[in-house]
Amino acid sequence: MTRECKWIVKERADAAKVEKLSAEVGIDRVLADLLVKRGVETFDQARSFFRPALEDLHDPFLMKDMDAAVERLHRAITTGEKILVYGDYDVDGTTAVALVYSFINRFTSAVDFYIPDRYDEGYGVSYKGIDWAFEGGFGLIITLDCGIKATDKAEYARSKGVDMIICDHHLPGESLPDVVAVLDPKREDCNYPFDDLSGCGVGFKLVQAYSKRYDVPFESLIPLLDLLVVSIASDLVTMVGENRTLSHFGLKQLNEDPRKGLLAMIVLSNLEPGHIGIDDIVFKIGPRINAAGRMESGRLAVELLTCTQQDKAMFLGEKINENNNDRKSIDREVTKEALEMVESGRCLARENATVVYNPKWSKGIVGIVASRLVEAYYKPTVVLTKSNGFVTGSARSVAGFDLYEAIESCADLLENFGGHVYAAGLTLKEENLPEFASRIDAFISGKITSDMLVPVVDIDAVLDFSQITPKFFRILKQFQPFGPGNGNPVFCTENVYDAGNGRKVGAGGMHLKLDLIQESQPYHQIAAIAFNMADYYDYIKSGNPLDVCYSIVENYYRGNSTIQLRVRDLREREELI
Repeated sequence: MTRECKWIVKERADAAKVEKLSAEVGIDRVLADLLVKRGVETFDQARSFFRPALEDLHDPFLMKDMDAAVERLHRAITTGEKILVYGDYDVDGTTAVALVYSFINRFTSAVDFYIPDRYDEGYGVSYKGIDWAFEGGFGLIITLDCGIKATDKAEYARSKGVDMIICDHHLPGESLPDVVAVLDPKREDCNYPFDDLSGCGVGFKLVQAYSKRYDVPFESLIPLLDLLVVSIASDLVTMVGENRTLSHFGLKQLNEDPRKGLLAMIVLSNLEPGHIGIDDIVFKIGPRINAAGRMESGRLAVELLTCTQQDKAMFLGEKINENNNDRKSIDREVTKEALEMVESGRCLARENATVVYNPKWSKGIVGIVASRLVEAYYKPTVVLTKSNGFVTGSARSVAGFDLYEAIESCADLLENFGGHVYAAGLTLKEENLPEFASRIDAFISGKITSDMLVPVVDIDAVLDFSQITPKFFRILKQFQPFGPGNGNPVFCTENVYDAGNGRKVGAGGMHLKLDLIQESQPYHQIAAIAFNMADYYDYIKSGNPLDVCYSIVENYYRGNSTIQLRVRDLREREELI
């Protein structure tokens, strides 16, 4: 059987507020409860939630240093100075570079872009990139999704006579780089009202500010929003506030008039144009764009995303799709090796953390493998390989545990590190590896609780299948776009069984396709898909009862739209007795 999860049904919101909102808006109490939990308590707030408006975006000049950034960019554009748009090689970085490059290219041809090589230069601003800019005669570098800790690199650029504008969304260090402008809503001295923009989001605020100052119609920025929603979804920033508004209109753009490169990704992902959702970006489009930087070069992704000819876009898209297929093959192979390493005890740590190292693994896929190991063992995980003479790798955490803090506690052993609470990257000398593994395992032991080591399914409400009406689902869809902070609600229904058509599907028969019926509601049969739950097949086919928790999604196939349950977890009824 699959590893057991802990189910927790959330407490209901204040009953009086729920009742009032339910009556005012004319919606089911379950939906009203979901809204109140999201801070939506009045009719006007509900209207704003269900009808996001671009007019509600914050003034970009509220961001610290925005004035200086806009004026320096304008000087470069009007004088014909060469501008280099520089970004990270992942989805957020490449979409950010494509967005800002596309905007600047409207006003000057003296602009180019640069994506560092993952294997040769590593993450962030590199000396090689600055040298390339200097030798090419670039007077201004705009960094995107990186640079906030590039103090030494900024000093080096200034010594070469190259100015920098830094656009980043990561946490700053103790001091900021000495550059023309540092745009980062996470700066302590920045009063911008929303601090969880993606790197591409910060780039968008720069072009929004430039447009506002120099009378560029805001409507001309709307075609850039398809890039922005791909970044927001892929980088897993919170889907609230400004991000939710930008994603709403970004999805509209992506579905109605996507740029040539994203249309190529949609076609090659076998998605239905006009019916693209956040999950399609996270699981299909984003990984393909990421694969360019993992397997070949992130520059290929920017070329795709800025391409204006459909034939060329399909050609580039096919190359990236091949990269993605290669990535998946290597990912499966390395994951298998890593799992065997842990099971046989050949890993560096496996008590409180999982730490594995193989100098032959591809640097481009260690983050994916770390996520796979978290799924398998549900412990903070570090997967390491060797690159350019150093041990380097990625770390992933479990819910509620700050892995960045754990890595920071080993800073004296590391050459560099960076990231977030749940995902980080690090580089160290090979001789420091045993002590690093020992210390991080010990640090985690002192901080992590037994509850954190059990995956949790948070359930928003217990439902009967009869409550899942077309009206219920029509309103639930308006909660989209879903993401962190505005997750697709999870419901639980008890005592259900398969109608008899249940079958294994997918590669290797890993998934289940079911038609579920609730014992007490026999006339409400609902289709369901349960990924990676084939272990339950024999039990279900024998007609045994289950409790099931799920999200409700729209399954669009060949022109037909149906309601489908996406199963999060299953439980045999006997387990609850």
